[in-house]
Amino acid sequence: MKLLLIGYGKMGRAIEARAVARGHQIVGIIDPTYPEANIADFDTTTADVAIEFTHPDAAFANVQACLRQGLPVVCGSTGWLHHFQEAVKLCQTNDGSLFYASNYSVGVNLFFHFNEYIATKMHQFGGYDVQVREIHHTQKVDQPSGTALTAAEAILRHFPSKTIWRNEAAQAPNELAVLSERTGSVVGTHIVTYTSEADTLELKHEAHTRDGFVDGALLAAEWLPGHQGVFGMKDLLGI
Repeated sequence: MKLLLIGYGKMGRAIEARAVARGHQIVGIIDPTYPEANIADFDTTTADVAIEFTHPDAAFANVQACLRQGLPVVCGSTGWLHHFQEAVKLCQTNDGSLFYASNYSVGVNLFFHFNEYIATKMHQFGGYDVQVREIHHTQKVDQPSGTALTAAEAILRHFPSKTIWRNEAAQAPNELAVLSERTGSVVGTHIVTYTSEADTLELKHEAHTRDGFVDGALLAAEWLPGHQGVFGMKDLLGI
């Protein structure tokens, strides 16, 4: 498969190494360190799919450019979802293919799945408060992380006594605290904690390396060509 990499940071380089090892071809790299390359130079005749991992300020423009070029695009950038519905409309207008996930780890997406189930049950039986905590390396720009927001939004849907999230300690009973910590070189840890007078229950995912994210992104890139529309990890994993 011919891959266009958009973004050549830690994830981009890791994807390149993994993709080449799996027999894929990197046909281009779009990054400030490669100023001679431009997304407009690529279409379905030169690339099968683009994989986009950049900065929140650049992601939406990159997704737009891919969709306008007819390139299926797998996007892993977070912090740009206030533009997501615009991307969906552009994808529909261009009969395009967009795959977005805040986190491509199979383990994390099972974490999302169980998070929804637990939220439903905890609210059903009552007596618990809940909060989300995420820990990442000091170079991560956005907070809360996209993964933490995905977990928080699921809790808001299934735990109706929480109606809004706050990126700090909750100030009112209806607020869901989403606590962010930036320290060292932590790859990514996400913890959902339910507490009552009687006990505490935690659902935790801790990434040890970026390999899970890389493998998931490549699985998405291998799956996306031939599929038209907007997709996510639930579609890929069948959950």
